Amino acid sequence: MQSAVTNIEQLIPHRAPFLFVDEIISTTQEEIVGIKTFDDTDDMLKGSFPEFNFVPGVILIESMAQCGGAGIKILGLADGLFGLAAIETATFLSGTPYRQPVKYVIRNIRVSDKLIKQSGVAYVDEKPVMEARWLCIKIE
Repeated sequence: MQSAVTNIEQLIPHRAPFLFVDEIISTTQEEIVGIKTFDDTDDMLKGSFPEFNFVPGVILIESMAQCGGAGIKILGLADGLFGLAAIETATFLSGTPYRQPVKYVIRNIRVSDKLIKQSGVAYVDEKPVMEARWLCIKIE
């Protein structure tokens, strides 16, 4: 298992305000664990469920895919630029409040030079808030 990585910008091309991973906590060939805490002061996120202060679900999916991609780069399992191509499943189990760390546990299903298939569960306070499975393809 590799140690925590906080300089995500060295791993994936995303930049603020569209960088949705704070830290990769651990990586193994089978599993990647990362963290993101969303801040409700970001204007891009303010309009979704403002009365509940929930992070938009589509942002959670993107965040989970970014976490998986950063972990793949740390592990050296694939090289090049990959983009989210398909969301096979996404189940939202509860709202995800701002200012609380979201922990992603990502499972590598298939990794090759041309595609990455992963699944994951997002947790807030150790409670699952979302589950998803997606596919990324090499775009360069």
